[in-house]
Amino acid sequence: MIYPEILSDTINSFKKLPGIGEKSAERLALSMLDLEEEDIESFSENIVKCKKKLHRCKICGHLTDKEICDICNDETRQNNLICVVEDYKSVFMFEKSGTFRGKYHVLNGLISPIDGIYPEDINLGGLISRIDPESKNSELIIALKPSIEGETTTLYIKKIFENKNVKISRLSYGIPMGVDIDYLDSITLDRALLDRKEISDKEKND
Repeated sequence: MIYPEILSDTINSFKKLPGIGEKSAERLALSMLDLEEEDIESFSENIVKCKKKLHRCKICGHLTDKEICDICNDETRQNNLICVVEDYKSVFMFEKSGTFRGKYHVLNGLISPIDGIYPEDINLGGLISRIDPESKNSELIIALKPSIEGETTTLYIKKIFENKNVKISRLSYGIPMGVDIDYLDSITLDRALLDRKEISDKEKND
């Protein structure tokens, strides 16, 4: 064993984070030893708070430390313009760009029967109740990754609203196939949002 057991355990903890390999974990663990004790205590407390206090917004499914997230509570945003995303990471990406002024609906997954994930397993139930049937300007923007699972989920949502007065559009296909939304830069994401296309019945039936 190269490191003391406690330090080795800390390195192994960092390795559990995505994108952190052996060398990066070692560098992070050793860097922590140079921090002030109060900074270390604050760091560990923040991690515990994140795990204990963050949960899903009861309206949209986004991550929040309140009952209803700040976006859903924001009266300056458009209630009849909802961007449907796979997870909360996509919401953060859209918010960083600062262009979108509607609201979100987080599915927390995509339909994938081969993986045992069906419509009832993702957050589709609350989506219908969020659409005002009397509104003539309601729009759902489907912002899911261009994959088999994303296409399956998109067409399922299209079918749910096919007889309702709702426009359904998707991000433009300038997004490379298979790329997750949270890996896109803000310029590409803004352009994909502005160039969104309505999902046609022909496309649905292809």
